[in-house]
Amino acid sequence: MNDLKVVFRRLVLPYWKDYIPYFALAIFGTVLSAAGASASAYLVKPVLDKIFIAKDVQALHLLPYAIILVYAMKGVGKYIQVYYSALIGQDIIRRVRNRMLKTLLSLDLSFFHRFRSGELISRNINDVEQIREIVSTLLPELGRQTLITFGLLGVVIYQSPKLAFIALVGLPLVVLPLRIIAKKLKKLSHRSQEKTSDITARLSEIFHNIEVIKARNAEEFEHEKFAKENMEYFRLNMKTVKTSQLTDPLMETIGAAGAALVIVVGGHQVINDQMTVGSFFSFLTALFMLYTPIKRITSIYNQLQNAVAASERILFLLDQKPSITAQGDSKVGEADELVFDRVSLKYDDKEALKAISFRVKKGEKLALVGDSGGGKSSIVNLIVRFFDPTGGEIRLDGIPLQNYDLASLREAISIVTQRVYIFNDTVAANVAYGKTIDEERVIRALKEANAWEFVQQLGGIHAPLNEHGANLSGGQRQRIAIARALYTDPRIVIFDEATSALDTQSERRIVEAVERISKERITIIIAHRLSTVEHADRIAVLKEGRILCLDRPEVLKKECAEYRKLTGEMQGDEH
Repeated sequence: MNDLKVVFRRLVLPYWKDYIPYFALAIFGTVLSAAGASASAYLVKPVLDKIFIAKDVQALHLLPYAIILVYAMKGVGKYIQVYYSALIGQDIIRRVRNRMLKTLLSLDLSFFHRFRSGELISRNINDVEQIREIVSTLLPELGRQTLITFGLLGVVIYQSPKLAFIALVGLPLVVLPLRIIAKKLKKLSHRSQEKTSDITARLSEIFHNIEVIKARNAEEFEHEKFAKENMEYFRLNMKTVKTSQLTDPLMETIGAAGAALVIVVGGHQVINDQMTVGSFFSFLTALFMLYTPIKRITSIYNQLQNAVAASERILFLLDQKPSITAQGDSKVGEADELVFDRVSLKYDDKEALKAISFRVKKGEKLALVGDSGGGKSSIVNLIVRFFDPTGGEIRLDGIPLQNYDLASLREAISIVTQRVYIFNDTVAANVAYGKTIDEERVIRALKEANAWEFVQQLGGIHAPLNEHGANLSGGQRQRIAIARALYTDPRIVIFDEATSALDTQSERRIVEAVERISKERITIIIAHRLSTVEHADRIAVLKEGRILCLDRPEVLKKECAEYRKLTGEMQGDEH
């Protein structure tokens, strides 16, 4: 129960003050329902003794109303308890989901490299739903069944303490087996929820890469991989069912043994006039009713193991902290100069950058070229502060990046990557993504990005774009991305392989756009094509995390062997 206390303290108690009136109504409904259930068992005694044995006409006319009242109490109480418990649970999971996404969005890029998107989706949907089960269903039902148990226990003991002892003496024997079952269920639940995450991640990967799958005729291959995951999930669920269902026969057997002893001993008491028929049947009714809530309590306890296991996975995510936390309150101004001063970067044990130094000024285009893994993307990640350097310093206008307000820094930087994200929304909404739509700014950004002509052909800035930009060509998608980058009027613009997958004509339009927008900005270009970088003011040649050469293109052609080698490869790629 310690695990449950932790879950309750961290995921429920922070919100409970907001629901005090609803908790009060839920508790009132629970008490009303439990009182009705207990009273219904007690009424068996007067019904038998006064109506059927004593033939009391007055009791015959009064007791039916009492029975209706008792069952109405039970039904109304349960309705109130279920409704307000559900209201509390649904609203709490809404808030926990919001809190979880806010936490995830605050984390660094390295976190999302470690966790699959499908797993994070599964935790935010499936695992959070288990909290609703705890608050809306399991705990209220546990409270109601516990009150019913104590109420019926009172009836049983009141009618015959001796028979009550005989009937219930075996119950403590089930405690140890139930604890063992619960512990095993929790382990199975952990594995089952992990497998749910695996399945969600697998489906997400399949649908995200459906074009590649179909192009490679890999449908059957992917189906077989999914079928294996699905079969493991099925086996885990069947193990869970097999384990959880052990409680019912255990309780049934012990309950039947207790009831058999009661019938023998109680029957002798009725025959010897030591107990009335009404008292005996009231006792027996309460006893049989008593086993139902006790069984329900054990079932709820087992279900709580699933919920606790899911909650632990949620708490793990909520406890994650971003590593990029140090920031000052400086705001980015004109951004006249960006300086890397002997900057190094390590990813775990891998040294991605080794004492890199360069500077780039406003109006200047710096191109980064080199083999894959040379450190080009690492430089971009450092500029945007997806990571912080492990050595050296990066300064913007003489101020270390850590001294800038992080939101202000990122607002001043725009990145255009090879992979373009187009949302199923209008052109304007895609260009102004995350910001208020200003139609004049949208049009201006589209014109700067050489995109206004084809957008007019689509129907203007309010024309809808399909998911992933399916109704656009590659070059058009890229120019929408450039317009998005320009919408916030950034001080630094980074083009990361932005033309590598485009045809020559589309690339030319984008290079024209780059030329136009770079005049009043710091521009950094990463590319594998010679035509993309040959217009750069300076080019840095990187290899294995170091800058081998840094100068104007015409100088590098004469003095840098690595650049001559790369330009040969670039020309080969273009042909």
